[in-house]
Amino acid sequence: MKDFYDILGVSKSSSEAEIKKAYRKIAMKYHPDRNPDNKEAESKFKEAAEAYSVLSDKSKRQKYDQFGHSAFNGMGGQSGFNSMNMEDIFSQFGDIFGGSNPFESFFGGGRSRTQSRRGGDIKVKIEVSFEEIAEGGEKKIKLRRLKVSPQASFNTCSMCGGNGQVTRVTNSFLGQMRSTSICPQCNGYGKQIKNSPSGSDKNGMIKVEETLKIRIPVGVENGNYMTLDGQGHEDINGNAGDLYVFFEEKEHTYFSRYGNDLLIKVIIGYSQAIFGDKITVPTISGQASLSIPAGIQPGQILRLRGKGFPKIGSSQKGDQLIKVQIDIPKNLSKDEKELLQTYYKIEQKKEIKFERFED
Repeated sequence: MKDFYDILGVSKSSSEAEIKKAYRKIAMKYHPDRNPDNKEAESKFKEAAEAYSVLSDKSKRQKYDQFGHSAFNGMGGQSGFNSMNMEDIFSQFGDIFGGSNPFESFFGGGRSRTQSRRGGDIKVKIEVSFEEIAEGGEKKIKLRRLKVSPQASFNTCSMCGGNGQVTRVTNSFLGQMRSTSICPQCNGYGKQIKNSPSGSDKNGMIKVEETLKIRIPVGVENGNYMTLDGQGHEDINGNAGDLYVFFEEKEHTYFSRYGNDLLIKVIIGYSQAIFGDKITVPTISGQASLSIPAGIQPGQILRLRGKGFPKIGSSQKGDQLIKVQIDIPKNLSKDEKELLQTYYKIEQKKEIKFERFED
């Protein structure tokens, strides 16, 4: 897949204004009204819009700079990014040219387009365990969505004739100028409610409860979200918004997380610290053997490579980091005291060392 910066002809250090200017230039060049029936121009027009949809969004751009296209694999859309059609592009990015349908005034007419409208988006949060993050899986969620009642009936808007837009033509020294705006009578929907059946609101909408299966992407973390196209509320034309699923990590008994690494603390006895040992520690996928080197110091960190979380869109895994703490018992048995007394007398003969304290 071609690099988004290359598509717009900008660098990674380019400002938002420079990216916006570059996209406007390409969109003007390859706009379908300037290139009728030109599939190659249409492809470049969509390609530029897709690149701009990522690079104009601060959060998406940051992820793209860090992980490239793989940052979005499995996170909504067929190939990671949502497939954009012409109506999406004009609706989402038309404002950078000024006006709701700027090309009709730029090019003196052009094809009539109904502004793309849809229902509201829905946002939900789901908790995922560390095991689900490591292995993936599915969860079922229940949603209450607005949908058009099957018994509702509508009339075509008399002002716009069902187009959802009204066009005004004015004459100037430059010639005839056309401007298009949302129809004020139907608010751009092209129709108005005729009959609201029982149980529906004034627009003929009803609330329906649905159950959806959500696939948990491997390696997902707090703040990541998935977009499910067309699973939000419907408008009166049946065009649905999107569903945004935000993931929240469930607290684990032993582990905490740092990026793709797993962190855990192990507390060993002082004899294990002195002589070393081999112990068994929990991992996210079972158990593993860990060698404690002789003479290990409190706070030292040991590493189990590849025992962390998978990276999104990659087969690589983080590590498991084990912080070692040494248990100093407060209560000793008689035998323990006798054994330690001998060592204590030896320790007393050693010179005490002092070092500079640095945090």
